[in-house]
Amino acid sequence: MRKLYIRTFGCQMNEYDSEKMADILHARNGLEQVADPAEADVILFNTCSVREKAQEKVFNDLGRARELKAARPGVLIGVGGCVASQEGESIIGRAPYVDLVFGPQTLHRLPEMIERRLSSGLPQVDISFPEIEKFDSLPPARVEGATAFVSVMEGCSKYCSYCIVPYTRGEEISRPLEDVLVEIAELAQRGVREVTLLGQNVNAWRGPARGEHADADFAELLDYVCAIPGIERVRYTTSHPREFTDRLVDAHARLPKLAAHVHLPVQSGSDRVLAAMKRGYTTLEYKSIVRRLRRACPGISITSDFIVGFPGETDEDFRQTLELAEAMAFDGSYCFAYSARPGTPSASLADDVPPAEKNARVRRLQALVDATAAAISQSMVGTRQAVLVTGPSRRDPAELAARTSNNRVVNFAGARRLVGHLIDIEVTEARAHTLRGVVPGSQPVTQSQAQAATGGAR
Repeated sequence: MRKLYIRTFGCQMNEYDSEKMADILHARNGLEQVADPAEADVILFNTCSVREKAQEKVFNDLGRARELKAARPGVLIGVGGCVASQEGESIIGRAPYVDLVFGPQTLHRLPEMIERRLSSGLPQVDISFPEIEKFDSLPPARVEGATAFVSVMEGCSKYCSYCIVPYTRGEEISRPLEDVLVEIAELAQRGVREVTLLGQNVNAWRGPARGEHADADFAELLDYVCAIPGIERVRYTTSHPREFTDRLVDAHARLPKLAAHVHLPVQSGSDRVLAAMKRGYTTLEYKSIVRRLRRACPGISITSDFIVGFPGETDEDFRQTLELAEAMAFDGSYCFAYSARPGTPSASLADDVPPAEKNARVRRLQALVDATAAAISQSMVGTRQAVLVTGPSRRDPAELAARTSNNRVVNFAGARRLVGHLIDIEVTEARAHTLRGVVPGSQPVTQSQAQAATGGAR
């Protein structure tokens, strides 16, 4: 076995886990990642069960992988992530050509599972919850670029009525403070300048403080991370309103390295629906958090999540959601039509909002938020922004891409030696999903001039 293909579904936690699968299989088995599953000796699907469509996509892709295995019987096929945790051995029953089934907490056991599969000839299933063992078993990350994700906690203990995550990823488990800081310090030594701290409810992180008996909270963790030499910017996702403390709000006022962006899911603007979802807060409490954040960090970008068409949602409930979205001036959102997940409390409720109505509401809400985000982008034209230069632009490799503190991509002409550096950019234009800018003191250039600039100076 020499080549590995991984397809990732779902959230940034899954993206992080996929990177760790690649790291451990490279370190232990010498596997190199490829972009084409037809070339791979090991094909892994890192799955998500939060949305119904994501779950069905997995089995559609498994059908295509089956054809590859029929042509080359030595190919190993694995299913990991939340669908694996939820379905377990039943995946083998539905797709008997699958060789490995593993959960988010057992991805570090992949080399042993592969060895047992090859020696025994039997499918291997491990969807246990060994808590922090995963992080203790992972090799150092392979660093590519100036940014990196760092998982600081796993699981969820909130048990929202619609959500499968507590059952697929387990209860909230925080990584030890020292482990997180050591990993980030090593990343900084290898050229990483921006880290994003990850967790299902990242601000629920807790750990013993250095030299003290009381636990440190997430705000204190941010203090330590921002103090690490070489780290220029710190982000985190995803937050939960129930854990958004005054100390965390204050951190945005006193830590200049903390990005001016918070992703804070609200899910609904109706208190009645929030109670049915078991979210644990009211719209008034949510609005208070956002207003305090904006006082602490003027100009901060707030993005959110919404679930539209939850069982029993009325026209009035949805109107209140639109009002909340407009009042909060969100800078982006993920809007989803509700779909029942088997095993969750809300799955027993009547799914009484017609699909066409759900989709219409999603479009209306998303259009409102998109219009607000476009206005914010336009307001940035003519301003000077501190940006981290991340590498070549996706659309035009002759240009560079950078990211603002409030999480916008800026494309501009510049020398490749700027990659990995925090620089100032003057924003010259707002486009549909990105900004354009120039390095202060320079003028907008033609594409041929941009190519000469990026191809020359290093």
